[in-house]
Amino acid sequence: MGVTLLIFLICSSFILGSIIGSFLNVCIYRIPAGESIVKPRSRCPHCGELIKWYHNVPILSWVLLKAKCAYCSAPVSWRYPLVEALCGLLFALFLFRFGLQPATLVFWLLSAALVTISFIDLDHQIIPDVISLPGIPIGFLCSFAIPWLSWQSSLVGIVLGGGLLLVIALGYELLTKQEGMGFGDVKLLAMLGAFLGWPSIFPIIFIGSILGTAVGVPLMLISKSDRKLAIPFGPFLSVGALIYLFFVAYWAPLMYWYAEIFREIFSGLW
Repeated sequence: MGVTLLIFLICSSFILGSIIGSFLNVCIYRIPAGESIVKPRSRCPHCGELIKWYHNVPILSWVLLKAKCAYCSAPVSWRYPLVEALCGLLFALFLFRFGLQPATLVFWLLSAALVTISFIDLDHQIIPDVISLPGIPIGFLCSFAIPWLSWQSSLVGIVLGGGLLLVIALGYELLTKQEGMGFGDVKLLAMLGAFLGWPSIFPIIFIGSILGTAVGVPLMLISKSDRKLAIPFGPFLSVGALIYLFFVAYWAPLMYWYAEIFREIFSGLW
């Protein structure tokens, strides 16, 4: 693939991702409220005016309108262009990393789901079942489009991901008599296991826990809160999944060691 074609494809992927990100903003706002993500058309939450298409160009419109509504000049949150730019960046990175193949489309779908889940979890501390539960069978079906992921690994990933985090959540609740992890995280990890296979589960939990601790401890110190400070775990699992997908999954020494440990346990299943 020539350099010019690669640059064109990466730029096109970013544009496509930012457009998808604009739609994800609608999902992030409406899904927790129980509203349709299709109707009605987007409108300003302050004045109620319908947003015209040329006022809804990803990133660019926010900049040109100086982060204000075109009709009432009410401020428009920076979160809107952030989600659009983040989704565009992920689409471009996946295209650059994996090239033109069906697996890239699968990872675009996964990244869009993770962005939506993360921002909803940050805002409302919930992971909507409408995304995670359908994501489990969809991830399993997508395993047939990824050359290096078998359907057996995907299936074991669902069981191991959901089951392991469920045991951790129930164990913590049994020992402390309080809920430390929502069952939305359990469903999310089962979904990630479906998309990425069983070898991804432990690295995702490990990376997510490290990131959660690195963010959570300073927040507790700053807010002078105790261990009851609620910190959503979904975004950290999502970041852990992306780090695993871009880096850890293809680090041969680690994956060889990892496979040898579990080869006997899962012999005949993957």
